[in-house]
Amino acid sequence: MSKETLAAPIAFAEAWHSDAALNTLNIWLDERTAQDRLAWALGHAPGRAMMSSSFGAQSAAPLHLVTRIAPELPVVLVDTGYLFAETYRFVDALQQRLQLNLQIAQPEDSAARFEARHGALWEQGVEGIERYNQWRKVLPMQDALNRLGAGLWIAGLRRSQSEGRAQRQVLERHGTRWKLHPLVDWTDRDVGRYLAEHSLPYHPLWEQGYVSIGDVHTTRPLSADVSAQETRFFGLKRECGLHESV
Repeated sequence: MSKETLAAPIAFAEAWHSDAALNTLNIWLDERTAQDRLAWALGHAPGRAMMSSSFGAQSAAPLHLVTRIAPELPVVLVDTGYLFAETYRFVDALQQRLQLNLQIAQPEDSAARFEARHGALWEQGVEGIERYNQWRKVLPMQDALNRLGAGLWIAGLRRSQSEGRAQRQVLERHGTRWKLHPLVDWTDRDVGRYLAEHSLPYHPLWEQGYVSIGDVHTTRPLSADVSAQETRFFGLKRECGLHESV
């Protein structure tokens, strides 16, 4: 990390209590590289750092970038019990190749028990999908963050991924902890170049038209009849709740 990167204009403590200070810090971070943003945050953020990954279409890029700087960093995957078989194999392949410190966050109920109790919530409109996401994704992630004592949550969100993410900042407050998006200004082309440069794979379903990959029952491939918005949650919503402000 360069000396320039070390000389941040605002300290974490000051940015926590002031929106203006946080804005100033984000203006500075916008001018840094993804690697410098990450190295600075790891060196200055309070508490333990961790990373989340869905092991989606282009997840190998942020996983590689982050773990090259912090090899022992915990990487949390929320396993809903409904991931694609290809996703589970992709997780195994990347864990072996990148030597990930993988932490699996799971709901208390198995998929079978959950359906016996609640039915197919994902088929019950927006309300059902939101309840499903809360129980199968959000709560397990919150438990993992608390268990790890995370003060800094690193995620691979990018502004170009959806309209809802277009205004995301490099650094945000998220409940009682910090959230860092080191690749927030990267485009698909930037990610593609990084993957090619480091001979990293896309998710195996990428070649079948899957541009956003979640659970088997709420993920569809992009096609002439299915827009990017409609590839997740039947077009009823885009975010699963993990990265919504709290």
